[in-house]
Amino acid sequence: MSLSTNIMTALKDAMRSKDQTALTALRAVKSAILLAQTETGSKEELTEEQELKILQKQVKQRKDSAAIFLAQNRKDLAEPELAEAEVIAQFLPEAMSEEAIAKVVEDVISQTGANGMKDMGKVMGMVSGQLAGKADGKTISNIVKEKLS
Repeated sequence: MSLSTNIMTALKDAMRSKDQTALTALRAVKSAILLAQTETGSKEELTEEQELKILQKQVKQRKDSAAIFLAQNRKDLAEPELAEAEVIAQFLPEAMSEEAIAKVVEDVISQTGANGMKDMGKVMGMVSGQLAGKADGKTISNIVKEKLS
């Protein structure tokens, strides 16, 4: 079953149970997926990798918004954002641990012969490609910086 189908099923369940938080989050995801599909002008389905990127972006947006609200002492606005992020995160695969990410980074550094921050872009590109959908870009970036410095 595709990710879009799973989201539609969860959307229907949220409608039946009148879960407004899940309903809002899933409608936003559905909208983002439809927008991405129509952006190219084709009627083709998105790949699972593209759908995962959309979901990650939606989760990141909500977490960033919540962080801003918490910085402004607006807990009332941050809580719904975090709840929506949790709903969307259910559809993402299990995130890799930092140790596993560090191992992949070390492997890429040894393969490319990278030494120093001047090679960060090359390492980031390869690691991000390998870990697409499995790890957060910010986490990858921090580990790459640590290993190259």
